Amino acid sequence: MADLAGRYAAFVVEHSRWIVLAVLVCTALVSAGAAVNETESAGIGEFETDSEETAALEYVDERYETDDRIVAQVVVRDEGGDVLTRDSLLESLRLQQDFSKDADRNATLAEEGFVGLENVVATGAVFEDRAVASEGQGPPDTSQPTLEEQITALEDRSDEEVEALLADVLDPDAETHGGDPDEFLPSSYEQGSTSAESRITFVFQEGGDGASSGDGEGDEASSGSEDDGATDDETATDETTEQAAYDAQVELETLFEQRFDDGFVFGQGISDEASSSAVGDSFAIITPVALVLVLFVLGVTYRDVVDVLLGLTGIAVVMAWLGGLLGWLEIPTSQLLIAVPFLLIGLSIDYSLHVVMRYREARNGTLEGAGGDGSAGTITDGGIETGIRRGMILAVSGVVLALAAATFSTGVGFLSNVVSPLPAIRNFAILSAGGIFAAFVAFGLFVPALKVEVDGLLEDRFGRNRAKPAFGSTPGPVNRALSSGVTLAKRAPLAVVLVAFLVAAGGVYGATGIDTEFNRADFLPQDAPDWAKSLPGLLAPGTYTIAEDVEYLGENFQQRGDDGRAQVLIRGDSSEIDDGENAITDPALLEAIQDARTGVDPNGTVVVRSDGTAAVEGPLSTLRAVADNNDTVETALEERDTNGDGVPDEDLAGLYDLLFEADAEAAGAVLERTDDGTYESARLVVSVRGDESAQAVADDARAFATAVEDGVADRGSSVTAVATGGPVTTAVIQDALLETLVQAFAVTLVVIFVFLTVLYWVRYRTLSLGLVTLAPVVAALAWLLGAMALLEIPFNSETAVITSLAIGLGVDYSIHLGERFVAERRERPTLEAALSATVTGTGGALLGSAATTTAGFGVLALALAPPLQRFGLVTGLAIAFAFVACLTVLPSLLVIRERVLDRLGRSNV
Repeated sequence: MADLAGRYAAFVVEHSRWIVLAVLVCTALVSAGAAVNETESAGIGEFETDSEETAALEYVDERYETDDRIVAQVVVRDEGGDVLTRDSLLESLRLQQDFSKDADRNATLAEEGFVGLENVVATGAVFEDRAVASEGQGPPDTSQPTLEEQITALEDRSDEEVEALLADVLDPDAETHGGDPDEFLPSSYEQGSTSAESRITFVFQEGGDGASSGDGEGDEASSGSEDDGATDDETATDETTEQAAYDAQVELETLFEQRFDDGFVFGQGISDEASSSAVGDSFAIITPVALVLVLFVLGVTYRDVVDVLLGLTGIAVVMAWLGGLLGWLEIPTSQLLIAVPFLLIGLSIDYSLHVVMRYREARNGTLEGAGGDGSAGTITDGGIETGIRRGMILAVSGVVLALAAATFSTGVGFLSNVVSPLPAIRNFAILSAGGIFAAFVAFGLFVPALKVEVDGLLEDRFGRNRAKPAFGSTPGPVNRALSSGVTLAKRAPLAVVLVAFLVAAGGVYGATGIDTEFNRADFLPQDAPDWAKSLPGLLAPGTYTIAEDVEYLGENFQQRGDDGRAQVLIRGDSSEIDDGENAITDPALLEAIQDARTGVDPNGTVVVRSDGTAAVEGPLSTLRAVADNNDTVETALEERDTNGDGVPDEDLAGLYDLLFEADAEAAGAVLERTDDGTYESARLVVSVRGDESAQAVADDARAFATAVEDGVADRGSSVTAVATGGPVTTAVIQDALLETLVQAFAVTLVVIFVFLTVLYWVRYRTLSLGLVTLAPVVAALAWLLGAMALLEIPFNSETAVITSLAIGLGVDYSIHLGERFVAERRERPTLEAALSATVTGTGGALLGSAATTTAGFGVLALALAPPLQRFGLVTGLAIAFAFVACLTVLPSLLVIRERVLDRLGRSNV
């Protein structure tokens, strides 16, 4: 293999011009993919899991009238004040009027449109006016009043009259028009009061069949699959409808800010807009900082403008391949793919430094076989300095196998994510692997050939000496810092290893308590610090309060949309119990549901209303809502409540039949009735806090379902209650995804271990080097997990993908150092000399690479978008830990290994 590496290096150097041309042509062909095929943006994707929760959700979608509307939420707030005044209510109605004036915006509204307390109060005022106007002329008009009628009715009333009307509306025993008023008031509201610090209005908009009616990240994993029967035109129409609704939400926010001093509008469109804007603002701040830092570190490391430019040229080739692969493979862009360019830039800098620094060592005679004057060798070509070509042959032959091994192992590290059920993660794996191969082409082939030509030109025609010292190889602070690892390894290798793995054990222990929950609120932008807002001009970021808005919503209001609602599917024995009843029509079920509502933990994720009961929609709440507008249902409900506790306790089948006759759509949303009139199941919709993690919501929803099951069992009946719905299935999916990624980690480590073991056996006939090389990587990974636990960074499906960088870059560093040590050990007389040459030679390149990539990634911690912050912080830590482990743990392990082999009388290599 060493002979193969030498022949490869000689081929690259001897045909350098043709290789430069060939790579440029290939780059042009590959990069053409970016123009030939336009990439589209997409979410992370969907996949299904076999679980009772997802099966229950599929059952609900098939059997029930579910709501696919998009919902925005308008919160009017006046802390310490009152938002239930006549003027405040009128302002909300006029806001609705402003919104509806635009035909395109108005077209996005569903039938209900705006529904808020202002509408309930104004509708009551209109009905009062109609009743007065119709006296002696027959029954009054009961049709839904127009928005203009509502505004006029409130404008014609004084503040006192509106307050009196409001008191009637907010009376717990009053009959209202337009909804339950408590739904529009915060959880702190005292029943019967005519003042409140805030209120909420729901805006219902039309959505496509697959529309998410929620709050939070629209591109996170969700259960279900797309309708295979949908045509491309239908899908495009749905997407257009959704986008129009989201655009209208952003315009509504602007209109709101013109009328109200405090409060906010929240919805998917506003969330998307804020996230997109935050990413743009983040890169506006980060890009110049990162560029200055990276160029500074590269300048310090190379101390040569030409080499810096050559490295940047190689990076440009890699980025061109990346863009082309996106197009040719038709990979849609997603937030996850933001990581790929950063990964490839870091890897490219690492590869470039190893090639250039090894070349410099050869030119200066500090590399074995190069000679002492920097001009050893016999190759000549057109008057070019012989040291250039000979030096590059020695450099490439010395690093190409390490580059190839690092490319393979790093590529495997990312390709392990191909097993993920999510399309975007599979695309991330494929694109990363393709980019890693491009990095090898650029810096294992193109840059060495280009450097031969450029250095030859500069030395031959301009008399510039291109023999530069390698970073860290000359006496100085960097050399002393690098040598400290060798000193520790020589004096106390066992102590270094014990400390490293004790810390690793602590990291693993800390990782056992690490948060693995997934919270969509964690993806919402954070407001910029004061120093960032003081930046001049276009660099100054916007103001982002959306994360605080979501928290306020969760703490104070019953939310709408998928993220704010869990579901419970209740199924019972279809056999008759008594008088034709089954478990669904058994009064025990409604009684158990009512008991479960009153027994909810007020500090949990289930929303508790001002009366102390959980906000749950089900058969009983639907009966009461329909009874408010239907005398037949109202009478039947009262007749069947024999004990006066508000819960009917006889003939529920007949009562449900009347409910279906009065409002089949409302009944079909909470009860499943077969063609023969049998009631097979019931559905509960449980309002939950949208700012809580999916796993916390799932736990509380399951506890509520269990309480219903147990309550029915205590009354002598039997049902099965399964928690499901958006947050619950999201928790199931995220847990399954995390398990898949952890399995991919394990597979990656095993494959890399086997590869390294085989590689070192084939090359050096040793089985222990593979384990020794991989051990620092495992230690660095354990340190990283412990640091994440200390910093309270969750280890979920998002950060699990990021931490794969720890494996990829860690293996890259270890392979370079391990390969260099074996080569030096064969040439140097003592172990100490070999370690010193290894660490001061390859260690300099590793330090430059680690410093550059840590700086490049680390500045992402300044981002306003939390995913970018976590990406920068976790990746920066991963690189730093991988570097420290490589320069401390690996040398010590190599010393221990050699001493053990000496005692066993075996070859050191």
